[in-house]
Amino acid sequence: MKSHLLALSLLLPFMAFAGCTPVSSTKRNPIELSGQLVLTGSSTVAPLATEIAKRFEQQHPQVRVDVQTGGSGKGIADVRLGVADIGMASRPLASDETDLTAHRIAADGVGLIVHASNSVDELSQEQVIAIYTDKINNWKEVGGDDKEISVVHKAEGRATLEVFLKHYEIDNPSVKGDVIVGENEHAVKTVAGTKGAIGYVSIGTAEADIESGVPIRLLPLNGVAANTANVASGVFPMSRPLNLVTSGSPTELASRFIQFCQSAEVHDLVKSQYFVPVTSESDIAK
Repeated sequence: MKSHLLALSLLLPFMAFAGCTPVSSTKRNPIELSGQLVLTGSSTVAPLATEIAKRFEQQHPQVRVDVQTGGSGKGIADVRLGVADIGMASRPLASDETDLTAHRIAADGVGLIVHASNSVDELSQEQVIAIYTDKINNWKEVGGDDKEISVVHKAEGRATLEVFLKHYEIDNPSVKGDVIVGENEHAVKTVAGTKGAIGYVSIGTAEADIESGVPIRLLPLNGVAANTANVASGVFPMSRPLNLVTSGSPTELASRFIQFCQSAEVHDLVKSQYFVPVTSESDIAK
């Protein structure tokens, strides 16, 4: 019995010390992010990534995000080589890029617009190609009024132009544009001011202008309505995902930045770039 009492007396100080340990010390303190991220790739995604990075750095002062352009191919190559933490790609991953993971942060949709008074409800793929290659010049040839068609085309270097040409498989030199425009708003104003005009713009831009009373109308494509919901879900034909690309298991910092890019906290930035935010887990996964 004496030996048991002695052992107990020796343990009591340690038990008392353990009992005084503050409960709060067992809780996990939030980990402040720090370090540097390097993003390279798509010049379409880069301006959006840059704006998101600025906001991310404001929330995490110990983080620096370096965004570099060079094209989607460079972004994918740099991630594979390990010289970039995250690649930027304004397209889906190809069949030979299954070793990578794409994280969708937005979608870019392009829709055909006509004047609100235009009686044509929809154009076929062949009709659009014929109009833009100067083989159809009057709306009556596609079921509309007897009015000359004014083709509004984008200047080279515009992402919207690339999406349009790729979808319709048209070589840019074969396009016969009556008016060459730059920004989306320039195209909208041109079509709104010319009853016989046709153009193509970011769907987000067109929707905003229509809501504000600008007299234009978005045409459906292959029977699919041109709206942001259909672009976000991926069912609208003339659209593409804007992705961040990683290889293997991304670091904690890279994961947190990607999650931030996909969150509602940056939807205003996505819309300011005339892209469509992803709004559901299913959209993100596509």
